[in-house]
Formats: sequence, C-alpha cells, structure tokens
Amino acid sequence: MRKGILFLLLLAASFLQAQERYYTDPLKVPLLLSGSFAELRSNHFHSGIDFKTQGVTGLPVYAIADGYVSRIAVSPTGYGNALYIDHPNGTTSVYGHLQSFSPEIRKYVKERQYENKSFRVDLTIPSYLFPVKQDQEIAKSGNSGSSGGPHLHFELRDTRSEEPLNPLEYGFSVVDNTPPKFFSLLVVPLSDTSQVDLQPASKSYPVVFSDGKYHLKNNPVKVYGEVGFAVQVNDYFDGTYNKCGIIKLSASINGETSFAFQLNRFSFDNSRYINSHIDYEEYQSSKRRFVKTWVDPGNLLPVYAYNLKQGIVEAGPGTHQVEIEIEDSYGNKAELAFKIEQKSAEIPLVNKNKVILMPYNRDNSFESEECELEIPKGALYKNLEFTYSTRPTTDAYSSDFQLVADKTVPLQTAATLRIKPRNLDEKLQSKAVVVNVDSDDGSPSAVGGNYKKGWIETDIRTLGTYALMVDTLAPEITPLSLENGALTESSRIRFKLNDDLSGIKSIDGYLDDKWALFEYDAKSGRITHYFDKERFELGKRHDFRLVVTDYRDNTSVYEASFWK
Repeated sequence: MRKGILFLLLLAASFLQAQERYYTDPLKVPLLLSGSFAELRSNHFHSGIDFKTQGVTGLPVYAIADGYVSRIAVSPTGYGNALYIDHPNGTTSVYGHLQSFSPEIRKYVKERQYENKSFRVDLTIPSYLFPVKQDQEIAKSGNSGSSGGPHLHFELRDTRSEEPLNPLEYGFSVVDNTPPKFFSLLVVPLSDTSQVDLQPASKSYPVVFSDGKYHLKNNPVKVYGEVGFAVQVNDYFDGTYNKCGIIKLSASINGETSFAFQLNRFSFDNSRYINSHIDYEEYQSSKRRFVKTWVDPGNLLPVYAYNLKQGIVEAGPGTHQVEIEIEDSYGNKAELAFKIEQKSAEIPLVNKNKVILMPYNRDNSFESEECELEIPKGALYKNLEFTYSTRPTTDAYSSDFQLVADKTVPLQTAATLRIKPRNLDEKLQSKAVVVNVDSDDGSPSAVGGNYKKGWIETDIRTLGTYALMVDTLAPEITPLSLENGALTESSRIRFKLNDDLSGIKSIDGYLDDKWALFEYDAKSGRITHYFDKERFELGKRHDFRLVVTDYRDNTSVYEASFWK
C-alpha cells in the first residue's frame, strides 16, 4: 500500500515538473515584471503579465512552446501588433505591443492589409500556415497600441474557453520573494443607519508595520450597523519598483473567515466586474483602488467565497478582532490586524424625497423632457438611489448638462441614454454627439450617438454628467516629412493627426491614385507610410493624397507632389 502511495506521489511530482518544463521564456533577458496577472486596471483585470524589455524596443521574442500561429491582430490601440500561438497542451500564448512580426508573418499581414485597404486587421490563421517550434523567434518587442512604454505583454489562455490563466503558475523564470504591502484601510457604511467613526460616511485609515504585521494607527475603529472593509494594497517583484497586484485575499472576524477570493483565471466577459471588486466610489474621488472584502449582490464574478452576509460585517456589542491576509502568485503573504467596536451617535436622517430607487435585479428607466435613460437588468451591481438634475451650459453645447446620478456609479453592461437637442438645425443632426463632461475640470469627451425621432441616442457604460455638442470641424493634418514640397526623410513619409471631438474614423493615403498603407499609432496621433518598391514605382515624381475622416464624417484632404 505504501509503495503504491509513494509511486503516485512520485508520478504527481514528475507530472508537475513536466508541466513546469513545458514552456520556455519568451525573452532571453532577465525576466523582470512591470505588470502582474489580475492587476487592477481601468474597467478590467490585467489579463497577462508585462515583461520589462530593458527600456528599449526591438528585443527578439520567442515562442514558448511548439504550436502554430492561430491569430494575428494589428490595431492602433489595445494590444497593437499581437500574435497568438496555439499549443498542443490546450493553451494559447499571446504576445502583445510588438514592434514587428517575423519576416514571413510580416509579409502575410501586409498583403492582407493591402487586400482589405486597412491598417487595422484581425486575422484567423489556418493551422498549417505558420507552424512554430519552441524558442523560434516570432517577433520583436515594441511599444505599439495602447502601451505606455516599451514592454512585452504576455498571456496564457485556455484555448477552448479563451479564459486567461495566471502565467506565473507555469514555471517562467521570474524571481519573487517580496511580499505584498498594505497601504490603507477603508471602512464603508452599507446601510442608511450605519456609521463609521460616528459618521454616516466612509473613512480611510493609514497603516503601520510592526512585529511582522500591519496595524492601524487608530485602533479600534468605531462602527455601527452593517459595514464593509476594503484595503489599498500592492504587490512588488524582486528587482523592480513597479506596483503590481495580489491574487488572493481572505478576511476573518474573531477567527472565522467571512470572505475570500482567488484570481487564477477569469473570463473577458467578467473582467468589467472589477468595478464592483473595488470600491468604485472611492476610486473616483481619490484615484485610489481599494479591494473590497464583501460582494455586491449584482457582482457575478465567480472567484469569491463568503459567509451568509456576503462578507458584510455587523458588529455586536464589545470589541472584535479583524484580520485580512493577502497573497501574491509566489505565496508571499502580508497580514493586516485591527479591532472594531460598536459605537454610535445620533445623526439626522437625510431627506431622500427626490431619490428614485432603482433595484439592481430588474430593468429600470427614467424620463424627463430633456433626457431618457434605460438601464437593463444586470447593469447595476447594487440598488441605486437615482437622482437627476440639469444645469445650464454655454453656447458650445446643444443641450443643458444632464446630471444622470453621478460618475461614481459604474455599469456592467451598457445603458441607453437619449438627450433632446435644443435649436438644432436639421443639417446638423448628423453632426451631434453625446459627450461625457468631467465633473472635476469640465472637459468633454465624445461618447457617440445617432439622431432618432428628435433625440440623440447612445450607449453609456457609466453614469455621470452628459450633454450634446455639434462636431463640424474636420481633423487636422500636419506633415512631418514634407517641407517646401520635398521629402525630409528617405524611407518614409509621416503625418500628425488631431481631431477636436469625435475622433479619427478612417485614414486613406493614395500614391499615384493607388491605396498606400499608413501605420497608425493612436496614442501619439502619428501615421507613417514606408515606401514600398514592390508595390509602387519609385525614382519619379509622385502625386500624393491623404484623406482623413472623423466619426461625424468631417473630412480633411492633404495633397502634395514630391520626388521619390
């Protein structure tokens, strides 16, 4: 019997070692991370890990295992140049923000771009077209798409479900002996009668580290009624100072676990639940992300375990011990310990006569003379005490400001918003656009919209302040490689684009009336055409035309003649 058990243990150990050896590293430099799996990002969990590339672009990127290229995507935003490789073990590796692909892949992509007359492509690749071997160079690292600096974004996915997996569980050469850190505790009242430190409002508490644990400077915390705890935390990796994320958390009250989560995989459909995973209201007000230790009833992210109160705490008489433990992908841990005690004060109730209750578990709607709103079931994470008001605007707008609740209310799925324009000429109906107005600095950002039966209608993903504007200005085109009708660069021609409101929809360049590919980097607003002797006759004077259109069909045309 013992021999049988020993055999099974050895077999399991050898299987785990084989799993660890299945992949090699995608870069052949010391692997340092600037981003971790499930790290907290705007409206999503980070779906991979970010490898540092020594501050430069152009490092060779290698296939981590045998397989075949299954997908290639090129975009001015998002992952930029991205490559997907399917492996025989049922996983897919993803390489994003690339500078360039290997020559044979680059040639194939360029042919498809010219065929589609589009820089942006998303190509499904037959399995026989680009087989790869482990450690084969497939690309160069870069800074394309929405990248904020040179690095390699790397993912592992379950091929069948396309769910991202935590790559740090698969044996890559990343060293981490650094535990995560607590920075602050947030205590949140969760009912009309709840109090924190004798007030009906959230309060944050700084922490100190001593005796191997984190503690509060002010202890115990006075609470009354239903409250929730949230923590501001970061993880760090050896050799870097980049702020990364935890993957595990557990909370206990008087030694009994009240809440826990583990984030080793998730689906892209669920990633937006991050706005309920954190205290979104606090994030909007302070720009600090606090991870909650309770679950909103409309949060369906399947990573939580909790007690009958979904992690919500209601302290009884006396003092109670609270402990919160966090953990990173390598098992490094940190703990915060503090006490709470039940105490309350008499506080006047807030008048809620103008509040409309919108339950999270049903469709909700609102109508006024200037605004209509439809919030579908499943969009709210918890019941909403909805408020609405208007404020006058300047002549730059075509409606009053519509204060639809406020920006601290996120939505899991889109709501439909309609705004009635004022004094809008029929010729300008197609130029009207809904804008979200920043409540801090008043700046507008375009959301979209179409004219329908006297209203401008669009989908929104957060509540807040909205209004209408009219976009009649065409994009600006500034040449960067032409001066006095002559090229200033030998191998390429570049331009900078700018649009004041609705954004760039299409870019079409023509060299001697033939469509010419321009690479587009949206974050810098720059486009580049590299002269291609295989597609264009060079060594002569060329007629050039560039057509740029925004999302309200305002078009700019730039024309030039030059020798190349």
